[in-house]
Amino acid sequence: MAVERTDYRKFLDPRVVSELKDLNLRARLIVEGFLIGLHRSPFHGFSVEFKEHRAYNPGDEIRWIDWKVYARTNRFYVRKFEEETNLKAYILFDVSKSMDFPEKGVSKFEYARSLAAALSYLFFFQKDAVGLLAFSDRLHTFVPPSASKANLHRILIELTKLMPQGTTAPWKVFAELAERMKKRGLVILISDLYMEGERILKAMRNFRYRQHEVLVFQVLSPEDMNLPGFPVLLRDLETREEVSYDPDSMRAAYRKKLSDFVEGMKKELRKDRIDFELLTTDLGFERALYFYLKKREKLF
Repeated sequence: MAVERTDYRKFLDPRVVSELKDLNLRARLIVEGFLIGLHRSPFHGFSVEFKEHRAYNPGDEIRWIDWKVYARTNRFYVRKFEEETNLKAYILFDVSKSMDFPEKGVSKFEYARSLAAALSYLFFFQKDAVGLLAFSDRLHTFVPPSASKANLHRILIELTKLMPQGTTAPWKVFAELAERMKKRGLVILISDLYMEGERILKAMRNFRYRQHEVLVFQVLSPEDMNLPGFPVLLRDLETREEVSYDPDSMRAAYRKKLSDFVEGMKKELRKDRIDFELLTTDLGFERALYFYLKKREKLF
């Protein structure tokens, strides 16, 4: 299945792509839709072809024009011959039970899984090495970074097999990964951040202390952002603890607490030059992918 120029937007819609069972197809359609949309947006001049291409210049041999890129973009690019990757990235994917919400529609887990798959596909497209680490209160999956097609295939298989489970306490896992990362790399955290704020900051700062670049995507649902306006019984997805909810007394306080947490996290992370972006599961994937590309542009 290829993305037509007239319908690329629908493959950036989480509701549409979540219906696709094949994660490889899902990732490819998201990325292709994003690239087509990028060239139709105000960011048309953005460097989307990355290090393996450069703009065609008079005098370049026509045989080195990448016609597949021309078909997508209506612009001439010449393929570079660069074998070594410049970037080694680790996607840290939160698979704790709190991500398994809401029950109807696109859950945080499904949104985050699609985003992790699309990012992996985009790294492969760039000839960058990408790895996957799935966590809750323990390590579930680790795929070391590689720029090979076989590695991308393995990441997509592992993502397909994962299911939400456990509580959110990845501190030992993060510390061990930081010790393992010997060369400068990029760490991308995808999580609802339903964990201790100070410990999140400490863990991300540890990566920065070791000279790694860090990008944090906080994924929340619209239901996370706005509590219902009627009495309900709330159940903690990780501990199963229940508490009754009275909207008149709690809704405003909840919104303020959440807003304070998000803004505080963003402010503290930026002090250490860690990029932070809040995503909700009703947002198209282009926002996250563009945010990543801006980050990458700063690195090279």
